[in-house]
Amino acid sequence: MHIPDGFLDLPVLAACWVLAAGAFAIASRRASDRLGGDRTALVGVAAAGIFAAQLLNWPIPGGTSAHFVGGAFAGILLGPWLGVMAMTAVVTIQALVFGDGGLLALGANLAAMAVLDVLVGYALFRLLRSYHETAAAFVAGWGAITVSAAFVGVAAGFSSAFAWDLATTVTVMTGGHAVLGLVEGAITATVYAALVDARPDLVPGREAVAEVSA
Repeated sequence: MHIPDGFLDLPVLAACWVLAAGAFAIASRRASDRLGGDRTALVGVAAAGIFAAQLLNWPIPGGTSAHFVGGAFAGILLGPWLGVMAMTAVVTIQALVFGDGGLLALGANLAAMAVLDVLVGYALFRLLRSYHETAAAFVAGWGAITVSAAFVGVAAGFSSAFAWDLATTVTVMTGGHAVLGLVEGAITATVYAALVDARPDLVPGREAVAEVSA
């Protein structure tokens, strides 16, 4: 899903940077009181795991690639704002160290994977968790990556620097990642269920249950 430099024109790049920077500024303020102790360590562990999972990618039609994202799981496990911060670190390090995505396009990649993916995944999970938590985690993983891919398709389609039109970019990105999203949803649900069984005290909303059980 990483966008390389040269695919987006300056107006689209600027709009994406504004979105990403604004979201990170809000996340920094709102997440500051949640950092410290075990929570800080958890952010690091989650970011490292997601970083490793994102290294698995493959090309899809239209000049881009598909890969696991993990933003929904970050939102579920860390909450929306710590999730945004963790994913921002992951995507930024990938761009600077591994060349995954362009530096000018970093704002667009952050907007898609560190902002939209996290917030959409978190919102879907919160909306559906009262019905069935594991199913909610699946839908969150699937829906978040699909929406993020659609955003990338829209950004590329609106860019005068990209060779394909809006209908093509949105169709290719959304369709490809909707299929991938089934896998990401399954992984998100599986890891969430395992975490709830092993360490419910780490899962937001489960702390009280863990204390009562203990």
